[in-house]
Amino acid sequence: MADVARMAGVSAQTVSRVANGHPGVVEDTRTRVLAAMAELDYRPNSAARALKSGTFRTIGVILFSLATTGNVRTLEAIATSAAAQGYAITVIPVAAPTQGGVHGAFTRLGELAVDAIILLMEVHLLDVARVNLPPGVKVVVADSDAGDAYAVVDTDQADGTRQAVQHLLDLGHRTVHHLAGPESSFAAERRAVAWRETLERAGRPVPEPERGDWSPASGYEAGRRLAEDDDVTAVFVANDQMALGLVRALHDAGRRVPQDVSVVGFDDLPESSEFLPPLTTVHQDFAEVGRRCVEQVLRQVHDGVAETGTRLVPTRLVERASTAPPPAAATRR
Repeated sequence: MADVARMAGVSAQTVSRVANGHPGVVEDTRTRVLAAMAELDYRPNSAARALKSGTFRTIGVILFSLATTGNVRTLEAIATSAAAQGYAITVIPVAAPTQGGVHGAFTRLGELAVDAIILLMEVHLLDVARVNLPPGVKVVVADSDAGDAYAVVDTDQADGTRQAVQHLLDLGHRTVHHLAGPESSFAAERRAVAWRETLERAGRPVPEPERGDWSPASGYEAGRRLAEDDDVTAVFVANDQMALGLVRALHDAGRRVPQDVSVVGFDDLPESSEFLPPLTTVHQDFAEVGRRCVEQVLRQVHDGVAETGTRLVPTRLVERASTAPPPAAATRR
């Protein structure tokens, strides 16, 4: 650092400010310092900086899967938001959703020295008797039902579901069938409960839900079963990928969307507007969930106080061409 300071004609403190990305440096000075760093091949020593500041400027992220749209898009937002605040992320995938797997992930993050942890997983797997957080590490949980044990940032699953089901009822459908996600998923269960409650409040019949595993293939299998029932005129699907499979199954069975069956998804994938027909769906703001996770966990780091409670990110219904009033024959039944 002293060598860089001499070459650039500045103080060591100015070199430190440039290295740490502080905004209060004149642009000409910043350019000279960066040029000197490049010529001398200078890199800040992260261990030394951690000893001086008491922080590692690293956020650990624990998650079960990188195969789901929600996890990938939320992780992308976490990485982008953390970088904007001068933090790196360390990602620890948990191969199996078991207590041992979760415990191992916490242990590894403790060894890697992180300032905070963001969990993208079902919080009921955290057994406090076995999982001990690294001392002083702050935690935020994304999209889970952690109650008052942790700080939670969650999409408003229930309100998004209510918007979807009410939209179909307002179109004139007698009831709305549901293709739910796996029972092990908090998001799937929250959506299934809100679907049922919305129908019950409206005094409508509550059909037995179908179950899928989030994949288009499981949506197709459920769609084949639903297509056999002529009373099915509207389906709320727990995610867009299953909705894609369901729409194809209806097409293969000769059931037109939306003329015979209306379909609403959940997520608003970038591809959803390109479905045939374009899919009506509930928009989740994954980027905002990730941003708020970083914002909240860093507030805990800077304030030194752990937070609890749930903050909800709003959802909104995006109406496209996959929904319409029921066929005339259905309204007479």
